[in-house]
Amino acid sequence: MPAILDQRPFLATRNFRRSIDFYSRLGWTAIYQDADLALMEQGTSRFFLQNAFVEQWAHNTMVHLVVDDARAWYETAKRVKAEGGFDEVTVHPPRREAYGALATHVLDPAGILLFFAQFDAKPA
Repeated sequence: MPAILDQRPFLATRNFRRSIDFYSRLGWTAIYQDADLALMEQGTSRFFLQNAFVEQWAHNTMVHLVVDDARAWYETAKRVKAEGGFDEVTVHPPRREAYGALATHVLDPAGILLFFAQFDAKPA
């Protein structure tokens, strides 16, 4: 069977440049960018931001990111929200999830839900 080498979901943006700024402040880098598409990268995490917005699509998109420290991501997201003037961003304190992770939930500028999940043990 052929191998899958990477996975790069496409995420909607309400304001393309503002979303690039938001994710850059969180630590991602735009390694490719044109007028309608930006490939964001942090370590092994990659996704495309696209200059397109469909509210029902964006508000039903969730991205689960496995991290080493959910509390640190909470503090980082709070700082980015405050310093960047991202009033539309929502940051929830870490909470214990039934599936065995401590997770910080962040709604990005387009309303996409990000889970920064720190597992107690190796995730399944």
